[in-house]
Amino acid sequence: MLPAPDRAEHPSREGPEFPSTQVQFLTMTTPASPDPPSEEASRAVRVEEVRDCLRAVVDPELGDTIVDLGMVRAITVEGGDVIVDVALTIAACPLRSQIERDVVNHVRSLDWVSSVDVQVAAMDADERAAVMARARWKAREDAPDTAIATSTRVLAIASGKGGVGKSSVTVNLAVALASRGLVVGILDADIWGFSVPRLLGMEGDVEAKAGKMIPLERSIGSGTVRVLSMGFLADEEQAIMWRGLVLTRAVQQFLQDAHWGDLDYLLIDMPPGTGDVQMGLARLLPRTELLVVTTPPVAAQKVAARAADMARRGYLRVAGVIENMSDFTCEHGTTYALFGSGGGARLAHGLGVPLIGSIPLHPDLAAGGDIGVPVAMSGDDSELGAVFKEMARVIAEDVAPVVDVQGCSARLMERVEAAVAQGGVATD
Repeated sequence: MLPAPDRAEHPSREGPEFPSTQVQFLTMTTPASPDPPSEEASRAVRVEEVRDCLRAVVDPELGDTIVDLGMVRAITVEGGDVIVDVALTIAACPLRSQIERDVVNHVRSLDWVSSVDVQVAAMDADERAAVMARARWKAREDAPDTAIATSTRVLAIASGKGGVGKSSVTVNLAVALASRGLVVGILDADIWGFSVPRLLGMEGDVEAKAGKMIPLERSIGSGTVRVLSMGFLADEEQAIMWRGLVLTRAVQQFLQDAHWGDLDYLLIDMPPGTGDVQMGLARLLPRTELLVVTTPPVAAQKVAARAADMARRGYLRVAGVIENMSDFTCEHGTTYALFGSGGGARLAHGLGVPLIGSIPLHPDLAAGGDIGVPVAMSGDDSELGAVFKEMARVIAEDVAPVVDVQGCSARLMERVEAAVAQGGVATD
């Protein structure tokens, strides 16, 4: 029997006690492909595609896209089926068929669209107000060129009703401004009720030069008044029986097809109310500023406020208020508020604009107009002359001063050159 082996000489089968080594294997994985877009995300993308298509659909009356006007209420996409909810200003809109047809044609141009359903409804009051505000702003931005220089301050003499003396105020303000050595134009936009030629004592035929009308002129001191009115083109007793679009076109011709030359001010004698001529003027001359004429009664004040409201809706600045037919002072020195008092101040306060002046009720105002000699020509020699002189001063110095654009540019260049010279940089 063989002896058992010596454990010291014959190590165990477990092997020598070396440090153990762990081998790690790196597993190479293929990047996962991105998940396909969800159905909801795909639908959102297609909705935007439809919306972009609809930007090509223009409301021909309002002159803007139905998307920018807010007329597209909702877009629904289900597969290839598209439903477009369109809100029109009124249910019986005469352009409804055209807009529906344009929507279908533009949306069907997308290759994935199989059907288009246009659902039409009428806007509510808030939606309609927002659309009209957008349309007025669009028209203002796209104003056509006129013959009125950009440096001319344009003041429309307006009110919500007739009989408040807008024409008398226009003529006498023009005379008072011209007496300051200014060149003042008067556009008689009251096509139906023209009276400016008689109030100024002017008559004659309007001549043309190079196909454009030449305003009639009258010198006032060192200044000049230039006038265009239907009174020079029609008999004074002849009725002008024109509808709104023709009236607007007449005003447009006075502004575009005339040699006005360089004017400091253009005063526009507006017709009463808030109709076609007023809206047309906001489109033609968006820089027009409004002088609102009222009489003292509250009723007249409330109506005049509508003219201011219309101006602001058309993005025109309301520059101030003039009160006509205020207190009457008799030959004994007693003053009577025949039509009440404070209407002009109340209106100015409510609109947040200055009260430019109050014109007392005086027979000389009407008498001067009847003979073609405006009371403003008397200057400080009469109470009314002094009132108009002061109102002209307020307008020319505070409310709507003439800005010398060229002078401002020249002064700016002088400052730039001076600053460059101080820095030691040559200006040539």
